[in-house]
Amino acid sequence: MIIPFAEEQRKKFYRLLDRVFDSSFWSEGEMTRTFEEKFGAYIGIEARTVVNGGAGLLAILDYIDVKDKEVIVPANTFWATAQAVKKAGARVIYADSNRSDLCLSFEDMKSRVTKNTRAIIVVHIGGHIAFEIDKISNYCKQNNIYLIEDCAHAHGASWNGKHGGHFGFAGSYSFYATKTMPIGEGGMVVSMDRDFLAWFEKYRNYGKEVIDGKVQYPLTSGFNYRMNEFSAALGIVQLEGLPDILEWKRNLAAKYDAIFDRKVNLPEGMISGYYKYIVFGYPYLKEITGQVFGPNDLGYRIEGMDLNLENAEWIAVNHQCPPIYYGWKFADLKVDELKNVLF
Repeated sequence: MIIPFAEEQRKKFYRLLDRVFDSSFWSEGEMTRTFEEKFGAYIGIEARTVVNGGAGLLAILDYIDVKDKEVIVPANTFWATAQAVKKAGARVIYADSNRSDLCLSFEDMKSRVTKNTRAIIVVHIGGHIAFEIDKISNYCKQNNIYLIEDCAHAHGASWNGKHGGHFGFAGSYSFYATKTMPIGEGGMVVSMDRDFLAWFEKYRNYGKEVIDGKVQYPLTSGFNYRMNEFSAALGIVQLEGLPDILEWKRNLAAKYDAIFDRKVNLPEGMISGYYKYIVFGYPYLKEITGQVFGPNDLGYRIEGMDLNLENAEWIAVNHQCPPIYYGWKFADLKVDELKNVLF
């Protein structure tokens, strides 16, 4: 894939870099605060930068104290989700996924809840919000279980007007180089809980804060999870360009909708950011970008666990992803011409 970055975007970035150099703050400065404010305004919830999305998940898990507890994680997700749970000292409980949206199955999730369940992580796979997020959110509220949203794929996604991070206690976005909004590395933690956000500002900075000019360490659990000013500046530019990226992806998705009849069908009120366009049963595609997660990517397989999670297994084998990364060279072709490229 390529990452288009137009000349005008470069100029904007360079202007912001000049401000970083002039400020002499290469960390914890104006760009970080501005990026947080702009991203928070975009999704409608307060946001804080973090070095990457995985560290964001770890921070949330540390705050709610999952040590020696159980955290339910969907089987169909990247290994980072389970790794964050392990690093926070909790036991990973894998639950099955739905074939309709590739996300956590509400019914299977319920069957795995025990008295030791401290949290449930929902991963918004492929660019859309999990179809059963309202059911899962309500269940967690009724049973005093923390709901965490892994929003690594969810840039531009919404369900009935709500972006990722609105449905649980907190969420974590990723800005890795392949994401819909790439800045190379980086992430954003989002939450409506201001106590958590105040805690997180200390946590990402070795647990310290400056009071009356003196450094103090009110937290002992913190580490260095800061984003630098240069990455934040790039994030500002990429966020400004996100509407164009999303429009481009959705135009291509509309063409794919006319081509593929076996695909993820979005319910009314669901808007996808199309991190991936997901189809089922087209192994003969000539142009693909690989799968979201294949059989060898499933966390319980990596751990060597013998689990019967048939939907996750089916998804891993049967889904494919035609190219929808921003800038794909054939995107401007008409539907019939696209068919010839794909098949």
